[in-house]
Order: sequence, then structure tokens, then C-alpha cells
Amino acid sequence: MTNRWVFDGHIAGLGTESGLRVVVGFWQQSPFGAFADAMVQLPSGHRILLAPSGEVGEFIADVYTFDEVRVVDVAASRSGHRLRVDAGPLRIRAAVGARTSLGALARLVPRPVAVHPRWLRAVSPLAARLSPGVRTAGAARSGRREYYGVTDLHRIDSASVRWDGGDAGPLAAIRPSVTFGFSSVPPDPSLARVRTTVVQIPRK
Repeated sequence: MTNRWVFDGHIAGLGTESGLRVVVGFWQQSPFGAFADAMVQLPSGHRILLAPSGEVGEFIADVYTFDEVRVVDVAASRSGHRLRVDAGPLRIRAAVGARTSLGALARLVPRPVAVHPRWLRAVSPLAARLSPGVRTAGAARSGRREYYGVTDLHRIDSASVRWDGGDAGPLAAIRPSVTFGFSSVPPDPSLARVRTTVVQIPRK
């Protein structure tokens, strides 16, 4: 039985003045091949997963917590400083800006160390102090643990976000933090280079 899943790619996190908050993952390498997904938290707090297939949706919903899962066509791409996301009712066109100070700090750590679970367990308390709401290691659902190894971080400077055909408003901080799992994304809209590792904890 598989007990370790590794996802290598990017995570974009942003909020809008309407209170809509979005976390988009687009993965170049994963056990499911290349794919993208979007986690949306409405101003009411309702949490929706937009997944590209039933298989992907089932796995993600076993790790995170949602009130609703929708299987839709999901496309996410970055070209230069432009980020595009189309996922069913969600449409994002964003401008990616300069590397953040945390991104510069992350790049100082050799990548094999930066994505290793042992390192991520050790630095998780520091990550929480540097970026409120963020954790690099913690307990996921279904008896699993999860690790976020961030190796770069850029600002998202502006964005047009539409939900269900309506304008979600100007870009804003992710407040309150999203509540899909043990960790949120950084409060300021950003795009992270990340390796996510999910490990099944053996039953005693």
C-alpha cells in the first residue's frame, strides 16, 4: 500500500475585498501526473474543492476538509509574470511580482534540505512566527501527516478574480486564514514554489 505521496509545483494564495479566498495548486509532478486544483472559501466560510477528476478530488478531500467537492475542468499556468486560472466557476488573471524577503531566505536553504520532513518539522514553529497562519508540518485527515517545503516565494501584485460570473472585488489579504487544513497560506497574496509530501502514519 502506498504510504507516501509527493507533489511538486506551485501554490498561489490570494484574497479579495469581498471575502472570497482562494488557494490554487498546480503540480508539474504528482502521483496523478500533472494537474491543477483550486480550494475556495466563500465569505460565508463555505469551503469548496474544485478538482479535475473524481480520483484527485477523493484524495484531496481525504487530506483536507471541505463542505463541497466539485469535479470541473481546471487549468492553471504561469507565463512570465502572468498567472491564469480557469476552474469551473472560478477565473483568475493575476500579476506575479518580485520575490519576497521570505522567498529570498528560503532560497538560501539547499533544496534537498528545504523539502525534507525532518527539516520541516524543525522549522514549523519559526514559519508560524514569520508568517501568521502558516505551518510547514502538521497532522492531516485520515491518519496522515503533511509537509510543505517552500523553496521560493513571490508577491501577487494584482488580480482580477471572478466567481460564478461575478467580480469578487480587488485583491486583498487572506483574512481570516483559510481553514482547509492545519496550515493557511501566507496572509499576503503570493505564489510559492513548493514540494508537498503526504505520509500515511502506520496504525499501532
